[in-house]
Amino acid sequence: QVQLVESGGGLVQPGGSLRLSCAAAGRIDSINIMNWYRQAPGKQRELVAYITSGGITDYADSVKDRFTISRDNAKTTVYLQMNSLKPEDTAVYYCNAEIAPDSDYRYRYNWGQGTQVTVSS
Repeated sequence: QVQLVESGGGLVQPGGSLRLSCAAAGRIDSINIMNWYRQAPGKQRELVAYITSGGITDYADSVKDRFTISRDNAKTTVYLQMNSLKPEDTAVYYCNAEIAPDSDYRYRYNWGQGTQVTVSS
């Protein structure tokens, strides 16, 4: 059984910062790409940023130069550093990762439970 456990959401004022974490747990053989998505009320879920196992990153235009995605050395935890937050960043943020468990070594996408980020004065 593989799980993605997120933490770090909360309420922050415009211009503030938050750091989200997502840790993969369980019997994991390897993790390929790790992504952060978000979904605002009444909107579709959108890709915010991704990082490959080789460290290649990319971002949605709306968060470029404000958000930074990174992974730990073991490559099982992904972070999203969010700076200069705006009210339009308010959403539920979801971690997503392509994981191969050691039971069958087949890659599958897994989702975290989501963490609420609210940017408001």
